[in-house]
Amino acid sequence: MTTRPKALICLWYDTAVHGGAESAARFYADLFPDSHVGEVSRAPGDFPGGRAGDALVVDFTVLGIACMGLNGGAHAQHSDAFSFQVATDSQAETDRYWDALIADGGRALACGWCVDRWGLRWQITPRALSEGMSDPDPAARARVFAAMQTMVRIDIAAIEAARRGEL
Repeated sequence: MTTRPKALICLWYDTAVHGGAESAARFYADLFPDSHVGEVSRAPGDFPGGRAGDALVVDFTVLGIACMGLNGGAHAQHSDAFSFQVATDSQAETDRYWDALIADGGRALACGWCVDRWGLRWQITPRALSEGMSDPDPAARARVFAAMQTMVRIDIAAIEAARRGEL
């Protein structure tokens, strides 16, 4: 048995949605570096939203962040109030994460936000966007902000052009 960290993020899942916490944890572990699935505790009996033997609690790490997936049923849903923000260094990395997260039932939102197939929110944020939003020149910040607001998936080349005043 592994020892859980003193603090971790508990994410609620529904086994009826794409296999619930265990499937989600394995997907994240395959997609992101510094991610893995730890202990999977299986239910000793039937429970609301699940059956004996189903994963009940799944310990996993996403990008170095300790998490616990709880298959608690359909009555609690993920919302915009919680998201993972993932910093990316290239358009290829941005696109790879984005495409994987919106596949198979996920969906794109605005300004670099998306929702995965389990309903969890993600911000796929190129470092170029963060750097542009903190540029010491207020005009450059305003241009970057205006460009970002027109985007769904962040386009790094367009952000950099806006920062330089070329758009």
